[in-house]
Amino acid sequence: MLADEGHEVVAVTMKLWGGVQDSGCCSVGDVEDARRVAQQLGIAHHVFNFTDEFEGHVVAPYVAAHAAGRTPNPCIDCNRYLKFDRLMARAEQLGFDALATGHHARICNGRLLRGADRAKDQSYVLYRLTTPQLRRVMFPVGALTKSEVRRRAAALGLRTAAKPDSQETCFITASGGREQFLGARIPLHPGRVVAVDGSPLGAVPAVELVTVGQRRGLGGGAQSRRYALAVDVPGGTVTVGTLDELSCTGVAVEDVTWVAGAAPSGEVSLSVQLSAHGRPLPARWCNGTVEFERPQRRPAPGQAVVLYDGDAVVGGGTAG
Repeated sequence: MLADEGHEVVAVTMKLWGGVQDSGCCSVGDVEDARRVAQQLGIAHHVFNFTDEFEGHVVAPYVAAHAAGRTPNPCIDCNRYLKFDRLMARAEQLGFDALATGHHARICNGRLLRGADRAKDQSYVLYRLTTPQLRRVMFPVGALTKSEVRRRAAALGLRTAAKPDSQETCFITASGGREQFLGARIPLHPGRVVAVDGSPLGAVPAVELVTVGQRRGLGGGAQSRRYALAVDVPGGTVTVGTLDELSCTGVAVEDVTWVAGAAPSGEVSLSVQLSAHGRPLPARWCNGTVEFERPQRRPAPGQAVVLYDGDAVVGGGTAG
């Protein structure tokens, strides 16, 4: 699309993960697909090796978060530190005017907006972008639906036109999962499952693998659904309760960043999104706290809390 508009385009693939891999994005097969697509389009293709930065800024924090009983989002860290920091810096060093990616999001008048395809919208994982960064970023497919992107790719005869979407964390294998990955890096400890009053209800094989809001693997049948309310890694305890006990009317937000660089003044009505494809929730922002219009499931500590004004991302942070 950018080449058709007259831009001089050079393709880049980042090599990020050097370990075992059988799912997710950035695999050896993905690099080869990118190379072949660039060849089909008649543009140059380069591979930049950022494995050390990926290990330090994405993998290590992911492991540390689990060790502390928090819920990480490696895609947000990858965007923050690799795609729109390290890669953008490399682009500037090489004299390029802009960095274009295939994210489903839009930019208008310096504002970050949801992608036109709501089912594929990725603005949630881009909330760390700042106004200066947005001036040098382009999201060419943000105004298209995923099916339109595939139709265009098929019309061009691109080998990736029908390629399945990436769904998993790139460094977690489908065969071993989080347990195998984390178990090779940190000790995993069995934990007790207790009710709010402290009475014992069972056990979990590894307290580091439990996240607030989780229901599976905690015991209780359909008639007695239990949700993780708190994860105490040092104490080796998971406290569980009902969905009502998991609900909250607000959440403190840490490590907040604002797209425009400045926080809204006073109390502001906004919508809040608590997961990549969650529904927008009416809420108020007030001095570091999001207050929900109606009680909601409590976000896990470390989970991204992203603030919107209509379709525009205002900013966000992580649940405390």
